[in-house]
Amino acid sequence: MAMASSSSQAVTTTVNLKKYDVFISFRGDDTRSGFTSHLHAALKRSYLETYIDYRIEKGNQVWAELVKAIKDSTLFLVVFSENYASSKWCLNELDEIMECDKNGQDVVVIPIFYQIDPSHVRKQTGSYGTALAKHKKQGKNDDKMMQNWKNA
Repeated sequence: MAMASSSSQAVTTTVNLKKYDVFISFRGDDTRSGFTSHLHAALKRSYLETYIDYRIEKGNQVWAELVKAIKDSTLFLVVFSENYASSKWCLNELDEIMECDKNGQDVVVIPIFYQIDPSHVRKQTGSYGTALAKHKKQGKNDDKMMQNWKNA
């Protein structure tokens, strides 16, 4: 006599929850007290957990803290402004963000062009071309880093 057996398979779904919904990358001198602070406030009102650099506590290693926050974020808002590319910090953040995207992490990167022509960013002309040329001229950045910044 054959017995019917029923078996059930457990389906396991892994959800990779990250600490931050949104990470904002921006040039503080250009946008902190205006556009970016308003953007951050609007995101908070919408109950989105948002990382912005003034969350860094004094005494912490700044770059390590930023990298940790980047890796623990899902959506990136990159606020390209006139002087964004003049900051090595901004360029390094952007490079790190794009590495997350390349490594197959489930991330979304949204560029915001704040009072800057998007073609200046894309074609690295205007203030972006000037800033990258200045970084190269200073000689403190190796060719690989310069190429990473341009690619990002």
